[in-house]
Amino acid sequence: MTLLLKPITRLSLFQTHFQINNNNNPRARETSVSCSWSHGAHKIVREFDPKIPIEKAITPPSSWYTDPSFYAFELDRVFYRGWQAVGYTEQIQEPRDFFSGRLGNVEFVVCRDDNGKIAAFHNVCRHHASLLVSGSGKTSCFTCPYHGWTYGLNGELRKATRISGIEDFSINDFGLVPIKVATWGPFVILNMDNEILQKDNIDTDNVASEWLGSSSELFSLNGVDTTLTYVCRREYIIECNWKVFCDNYLDGGYHVPFAHKGLASGLSLDSYTTSIFEKVSIQSAEGGSKEKEDDRLGSKAFYAFIYPNFMINRYGPWMDTNLAIPLGPRKCLVVFDYFLEASFKDDKAFIERSLADSEKVQMEDIRLCEGVQKGIESPAYSTGRYAPNVEKAMHHFHCLLYDNLIN
Repeated sequence: MTLLLKPITRLSLFQTHFQINNNNNPRARETSVSCSWSHGAHKIVREFDPKIPIEKAITPPSSWYTDPSFYAFELDRVFYRGWQAVGYTEQIQEPRDFFSGRLGNVEFVVCRDDNGKIAAFHNVCRHHASLLVSGSGKTSCFTCPYHGWTYGLNGELRKATRISGIEDFSINDFGLVPIKVATWGPFVILNMDNEILQKDNIDTDNVASEWLGSSSELFSLNGVDTTLTYVCRREYIIECNWKVFCDNYLDGGYHVPFAHKGLASGLSLDSYTTSIFEKVSIQSAEGGSKEKEDDRLGSKAFYAFIYPNFMINRYGPWMDTNLAIPLGPRKCLVVFDYFLEASFKDDKAFIERSLADSEKVQMEDIRLCEGVQKGIESPAYSTGRYAPNVEKAMHHFHCLLYDNLIN
């Protein structure tokens, strides 16, 4: 396990990237995904049956967590379809703000133009494929560092240098390739599916419906909103498949009394509940110390999982988000971003103490996840079972994966 610490800054969720080489256009998957490994991956997918009720169901096979062909197929079917969280509205609060990042093999940039409109594009020059920008900042245009081709914040090509003599070339045909972008609450989300790209306008209500389904109002009711102050980021490279981390998150608090004794003392585990929605599961528990005003956990903890890999945790005055990014069949990057209610932002002692408590929990989870990955790779293990009363969210996650992968 490698721990990477980041200071307070305005960063993209994806300033680190999946280590996979492929075609620069995710929609080229129909040709880039070879028939051979696609067929093999489909066979592995069918080893799990979502129609079997959880009481009788077996878990997905170990090959879902180890097989390279399944991993490549998964990137194609899961991460290049649907809405994906990539950043925060705070990063593009003002005109000319931008942030960049990478999702799978897709380099992207999100910006706000002079009229306040948010746009997203593939962060690739149309001349010879150089990346245009990195990190985040403020700019009036995107100028390629390679040959100086310049693009407006609306994606239009403004200047192509030294092209005298070129034939059959129209400057209007060489703008940046767009990506559909939307916001919900404090989050910026992207969708790289061609079908969604053809739509001129993205309605916020439709985005909420597609991304959060019927659970959307619960997020606002539980304090997931734009009033929180961004504090910091921590990143963890973990030696496990990204789904191992998600499974651990989705076990209904099953592991908490055994692996997180400090956290368990601050929660009333008997109050733990799980609610299942279309592409979201929400776990909640009452806090163990309602009287302590500076308690990190507060009177209630709200843990939301948004398929496929985004987690939102709201407790006491805190919100943290976790993003599990695949780096290979046996490795992932988990990005934690911390937010705090404004009234606590100057309480440095409370912040440091809270972050230290959170760090302890993460180290405990990392040891669990890396141990599970080693066990999954053992010849002694192929499939497991669910604890029906507590692992409903995990089973729901596996069923959603199946639907994505089989269709």
